[in-house]
Amino acid sequence: MNELAGKDKDMEYVFQHEMSRRDFLMDLLAAGGLAAASGLFPGNAFADTPPDDDVVRIGYLPITDATALLVAHEMKYFEDEGLESVRPTLIQGWSPLVESFAAGKFNLVHLLIPIPIWMRYNNKFPVKITGWAHVNGSGVLVGPHVWSSRDAKTLDGRGPEEFSILAQKQVAVPYWYSTHNVLLQMALRRVGLKAVIKPQSAPLAKDEVNLIVLAPPEMPPALASRKIDAYIVAEPFNAAGELFVGGKILRFSGDMWENHPCCVVCMNEHTVARKPAWTQKVMNAVVRAEVYAQSHKREVAHMMSKDGKGYLPMPAKVVERAMTFYDEKYYADPPAIQHVAQWGDGRIDFQPWPYPSATKLMVREMNKTVVTGDKTFLKNLDPDFVVKDLVEYRYVKEAILRHGDWRKWSTVYGVDPYDKYLRNEVVKI
Repeated sequence: MNELAGKDKDMEYVFQHEMSRRDFLMDLLAAGGLAAASGLFPGNAFADTPPDDDVVRIGYLPITDATALLVAHEMKYFEDEGLESVRPTLIQGWSPLVESFAAGKFNLVHLLIPIPIWMRYNNKFPVKITGWAHVNGSGVLVGPHVWSSRDAKTLDGRGPEEFSILAQKQVAVPYWYSTHNVLLQMALRRVGLKAVIKPQSAPLAKDEVNLIVLAPPEMPPALASRKIDAYIVAEPFNAAGELFVGGKILRFSGDMWENHPCCVVCMNEHTVARKPAWTQKVMNAVVRAEVYAQSHKREVAHMMSKDGKGYLPMPAKVVERAMTFYDEKYYADPPAIQHVAQWGDGRIDFQPWPYPSATKLMVREMNKTVVTGDKTFLKNLDPDFVVKDLVEYRYVKEAILRHGDWRKWSTVYGVDPYDKYLRNEVVKI
């Protein structure tokens, strides 16, 4: 592990990241729900009162999912709307970001779309999705020790069979309630594998895949030291796994579910209700940032990197790869890209409209997804109710009309040609 770190100093920071006690407690909260919170956290850890002032306070993880929020701040789009914004605060894991947002430290965050579903309907926290932060932007990456020892007879190079390589393997996901966990388990079921959650020392049946939660920065070093065999995560940690660990992309997430939501823009419902003008200005800036990022990916990648403005602790070459390198021929073995000619998607794209059909699909798939703890809140959760209750469409729609560019979004494969605000979800694993 130290030997690998010495080979490239750009990788050193990931070896310094360790899971904190707070991360551990928040993972228990995810498993046990709000009742666990009252016993583990003093005071108002899940307070529902956001700050009273109008300063934009952003919390984010060091992943490209945060691009729109970071660009809106760095390009002074919030200032153009008459708002003050402080430099966004980098948080290393989903658990502390959820806690900080719930405690009112931040009034604007990006969260994996299953997280606000869990927060609102399991923990009764008044979170609102106000738009999508991006689409796609993740992948399944296997360690070089796994790929080099594969049984070629079981893989025909044509699609979902590639996921059979994960049988009896240890695979990391960034959070139980994550798009990544949902997508991974969709793929595992497709090839007859079962997701289980066991101690890593426990034996696995031939058809089992053991899942563990790791914060994104922990994944490349864990793969390098063979503590895990594969992971599914947001960029730039797939690019880092390729460049620094020698991992192989098994499949890009956007090639499994066409232009799928991953991180969404979230606010406290009380803020949205009390400050409609503020909310509109924030969404104007965020949508403007997404339009800019979609057309200037390389520039934005450099800006966010540690060689630029330092929002992400990765060098420019890694972030640029994560946002721009999507070559079908390069990723032919294994076939990580199979639908780009038909779908016209990128490794990551930026599209703020929260399609109701995607939210419905996510709620249905969450019911099928193995997680720790009690998920009975999902059992009777009506997807039609969720799309109306959880998502606020008014402000993002107005922002799109002001700053949006439908030229790309209106030609996306699944979008209704007569109504750009509707689409059919296309999943091809």
